[in-house]
Amino acid sequence: MIEDSPFVAAAPVLVPMPAERPYTYAVPAGMRVVPGSIVRVPLGPRQVAGIVWDGAVEKVDAKKLRPIEQVFDCPPIDRAMRRFVDWVAQYTLSPPGMVARMLLRAPEAFDPEPWIEGLQRTLLAPDRMTGARQRVLETAEGGLAWTRSGLAHAAGVSSTVIDGLRAQGVFETVMIPPRPVVAAPDSSYAIPELMPDQSDAALMLRANVAAGVFNVALLDGVTGSGKTEVYFEAVAAALDQGKQVLILLPEIALTHAFLERFQQRFGAKPGEWHSDLPPRMREKVWRQVAEGGVRVVAGARSALFLPFKELGLIVVDEEHDPAYKQEDRVFYNARDMAVVRGHIGSFPVVLASATPSVESRVNVSQGKYDRAVLSARFAEAALPHLKAVDMRRAPPARGGFLSPVLLDQMRQTLERKEQSLLFLNRRGYAPLTLCRVCGHRFGCPVCSAWLVEHRFRGQLVCHHCGHNERRPEACPECGTLDHLVACGPGVERIAEEVVTHFPDARTIVLSSDLMGGVRRLRLELEAIADGEADIVIGTQLVAKGHNFPNMTLVGVVDADLGLANGDPRAAERTFQLLSQVTGRAGRTGKKSLGLLQTFQPDHPVMRAIVSGDAEAFYEREIAERERAALPPFGRLAGVIVSAVTRAEAEGHARGLRRAAPEASDLFVLGPAEAPLSLLGGRHRFRLLIQGERRADMQGFIRAMLANGPKQRGSVRVQVDIDPQSFL
Repeated sequence: MIEDSPFVAAAPVLVPMPAERPYTYAVPAGMRVVPGSIVRVPLGPRQVAGIVWDGAVEKVDAKKLRPIEQVFDCPPIDRAMRRFVDWVAQYTLSPPGMVARMLLRAPEAFDPEPWIEGLQRTLLAPDRMTGARQRVLETAEGGLAWTRSGLAHAAGVSSTVIDGLRAQGVFETVMIPPRPVVAAPDSSYAIPELMPDQSDAALMLRANVAAGVFNVALLDGVTGSGKTEVYFEAVAAALDQGKQVLILLPEIALTHAFLERFQQRFGAKPGEWHSDLPPRMREKVWRQVAEGGVRVVAGARSALFLPFKELGLIVVDEEHDPAYKQEDRVFYNARDMAVVRGHIGSFPVVLASATPSVESRVNVSQGKYDRAVLSARFAEAALPHLKAVDMRRAPPARGGFLSPVLLDQMRQTLERKEQSLLFLNRRGYAPLTLCRVCGHRFGCPVCSAWLVEHRFRGQLVCHHCGHNERRPEACPECGTLDHLVACGPGVERIAEEVVTHFPDARTIVLSSDLMGGVRRLRLELEAIADGEADIVIGTQLVAKGHNFPNMTLVGVVDADLGLANGDPRAAERTFQLLSQVTGRAGRTGKKSLGLLQTFQPDHPVMRAIVSGDAEAFYEREIAERERAALPPFGRLAGVIVSAVTRAEAEGHARGLRRAAPEASDLFVLGPAEAPLSLLGGRHRFRLLIQGERRADMQGFIRAMLANGPKQRGSVRVQVDIDPQSFL
């Protein structure tokens, strides 16, 4: 066992690779390490960063031990974070080294940021005074240190004026610490006036923070009810207690609008953490979070693994969002892991959503979570009036996808100089392209998926592996020219139809395929909020918390789309997505309308959305889950076996099925070919394990993997505890 003593002979070090346990390294004389120290160690021919871990060292001949090469000048990873890494690894059946890898994603941050050369005023005066020099001296009054460029900019002079004053000894060179990535937030900067139900909810959240113990509160409020302002009060309470705060957001929601909203309340922006952050900024944020300089981080799911010095609150906004589930290497749900992080660290967690997950609603009903309800929109703005458009009775024109009912409402909205949003959760122009002569369908050469036409780019693209090719003029099968036809609509095709009907309207298409990435998307969202578009056509990213003041019509092009699969969460997800997207309308009080084009107007999901009776939907969905023993009343786990050949994948999957231990509270379904049976050139088979809530799912799967065939050749096995996707 490592003690917090100056010297040890050996130490366990967890390295960022698929290691099931820490490796033992020698600690050179004079080197001090403690649990959590970030160190550089040899691993084979390479040098890697690792974390000194807890627990006993292996009994290994000291002569065989390789030494720790360096201890980084970095705050150690605290005990709570180390326990969290172990817990995530155990729960997800992932190697602890791969979980630690998510913690060590900014290697350049392990060494301190270098101090910056600056200038400070001395007692000397210049040999002669000019207007420019006078401005510099007035700016530098007070004894503060400045960078050369910063002082020149603030005084409105050229850098040569600064150089001349330094040459005369009027300024001396000093070293100043690196600049913070964001200013410190001020909890009292702009205290808002809250409505009565907001005040009640804020009081509850503040009380949870003041208690300083683990607690989970569900902030359940209709779209536009001001949930953000309420959980900002919990953030303010945590800051007043000297704690750091993490606000988790679906990645696409890290928009300029949210950051501006935070700044308006606290006088400074939060630190950001997401995939679009430049590497140098990621390193600065990581380091300053570890040192406690960054007090609030707004981040995507990976921000959960930042090494906070004194974390005291986690907020999970849009807690129902599927984007919180990671399905690569380590499979985890950031919402659930945020709750675990709060439990281990003994601090409160806030989950916020207009359409909470069934799991969160059940946890409330079972007394595990508190719940605060915001049932009305802020400032008494009315929710949109919702109607189902029966596509059997009001079909679109031949070759079109928009019903006359929706087109008429769009025309009226344009006449009022208000905005319309058309929602279709399908990227590109068309999901399938085929030849009308021979019937050839364009499929991905390495996936069992059709290629999606992107007409704006002139390409056919696989949305699973990224394969793309130019759209040909002739069929590659029969050679016939000009007989390729696009089947079904994507957002680009809807845009084409909109332009036909409304050629003078300003139209924007929003999709994750947008060229220019997050930066371009932020600009487009700002343009919409500023009224610079008449009609917006978008995929699910438009449903995530955006505020468009002049949007009064939302049309859902294909409301049935999410129901057409075997996903046990299909009804819940469709309800959430359609409720969220129709909630974009009328947020500033204008009369608004939501139209859902559907062939199933009597489906329970459609009836629940149109009636506005969310409680009835949740009651029905929860009852069905309980009857079928599906989560959260039962447990599910997926085991995905993939290989270069179908025979290898199927053989290994069948071997695992035979190796499953006997258990009265767990059973195995499959193996069956995955719905997406070929992905990236690899054949895939799935096993689904279902069991009772209290069943030892992890122990069962460990035994199955241990007793089953060993992974050989191209075979790869992935375990997904609590799966969200069944493809």
